[in-house]
Amino acid sequence: MLVTISGEPGSGKTTVATMLADRLGVPHVYAGDLYRREAKRRGLSLEEFNRLCESDHSVDRKLDQDMSARARAGRCILEGRLAGHLAAQDGLDALKVWVTASDEVRARRVAQREHGDWRQVEKENRERHASDARRYREIYGFDLADTDVYDLVLHSDDLTPEQLVDELVERVRERFPPAEGT
Repeated sequence: MLVTISGEPGSGKTTVATMLADRLGVPHVYAGDLYRREAKRRGLSLEEFNRLCESDHSVDRKLDQDMSARARAGRCILEGRLAGHLAAQDGLDALKVWVTASDEVRARRVAQREHGDWRQVEKENRERHASDARRYREIYGFDLADTDVYDLVLHSDDLTPEQLVDELVERVRERFPPAEGT
């Protein structure tokens, strides 16, 4: 069983992925952790590391290869902006989920988490998304705006994380029914 959770910053994907992994009793693999650890290992801020990734695609390729290897191992919740695209590209049997929310809701969530001004966060989110979208299009030809690769698109504006996870648990059970005798 492989479930990928993707979405933009502040959409609720990390909360949902963490809760889903707990409910299903499987590991949660988070691309953001791998990315942040690599930035720290190199002694770079996230902003500096983002700029490096824009000019040196080998960094993204290495991190994405790590995520693909974890996906092929299966039985996990794989969270990352490209997780669904990578699973589809690799032909993996996965439930691919995109979590979305309005720009303002996402900005307010990130601002609350990071104790910032939501309007500034909204601007930073747009810039980060544009950078990521450009990079992923250049590296892989992926269009982040295209959600056709996903089996399910969840809108988190007016739903609690618990409601989203309940929906996902139901979908996981439909997609990956338990083997007979288990």
